[in-house]
Amino acid sequence: MTRFGLQLPNFTFGVPDAELFGQVVLRAQAAESAGFSSLWVMDHFWQLPALGGAGQPMLEGYALLAALAAQTRTVKLGTLVTGVTYRNPALLAKIVTTLDVISGGRAVLGIGAAWHDAEHEALGFDFPPAGERLDRLEEALQICRAMFREESPTFDGRYYRIHGATNLPRPLQPGGPQILVGGGGERRTLRLVAQYADACNISGDVAAIRHKLQVLHRHCQDVGRDPAEVTVTQLSSLFVTSSADETRQVRDFVTGAAGPEAARGFTIGEPDDVVAHVAELVGAGVDELYFNMPLADPEGITQAGKLLTSSFT
Repeated sequence: MTRFGLQLPNFTFGVPDAELFGQVVLRAQAAESAGFSSLWVMDHFWQLPALGGAGQPMLEGYALLAALAAQTRTVKLGTLVTGVTYRNPALLAKIVTTLDVISGGRAVLGIGAAWHDAEHEALGFDFPPAGERLDRLEEALQICRAMFREESPTFDGRYYRIHGATNLPRPLQPGGPQILVGGGGERRTLRLVAQYADACNISGDVAAIRHKLQVLHRHCQDVGRDPAEVTVTQLSSLFVTSSADETRQVRDFVTGAAGPEAARGFTIGEPDDVVAHVAELVGAGVDELYFNMPLADPEGITQAGKLLTSSFT
């Protein structure tokens, strides 16, 4: 059965700050009630340029997820995705373990190599070259896995180290929270997925997805792993329209705002068109589809969730 998740990408709801979290809760609960199986937030401290930039509100991801754990009952909870540069990996493992305990075993660790250089510069985070960030990601994956699964692991890497790292209480999920790696880099990132991750999050159209999965399967073969053990996920922006004219208007707006290349990562159309597009992605090998809906209110989220879950169950 295909599963769906909702990412909450923005917090510009037109309400006073004191009412902001209440609006987030309404959207989270609408998603859960409508059949979404997971709930995601970005791990950024500034809003992204496409959603208004640093002048717009942004809540810290893990504090928000912990609060949402108390307001939901069934959805998995995670970030798409944590930047490896933002937190010491032992601290990150402790944070995600705490989220797992608070939520009753619903935490997911989403992690990637980080990319938002302007945010790093402004807030004082080091932003090393891509090769080093990927090296740090590999070490972080090893540390987090060990702290989820072992009693008091030790690891000495080039960038990070732990020595008898007790992690109590233990995660509630056997083997610890699922680890999802974001990114589709064919030489390093997908190999890290094959070596260390339970899931990947890759982008692109149907042809690109099929190609990335061929690469991932080769990496799995190289490390002696069954590719079926890796859950394949994709994130895109969803706009469900009511007419062909509205579809054209939204598509034109998105293309103008994000550019033709970025617009390929959007799912825009009337209900039947959305279902057909999702079916193509599922046919290409995607197990779970995550959508953000930047303009949707709780009612729009409910309608989208019911459309997706009723069509693919």
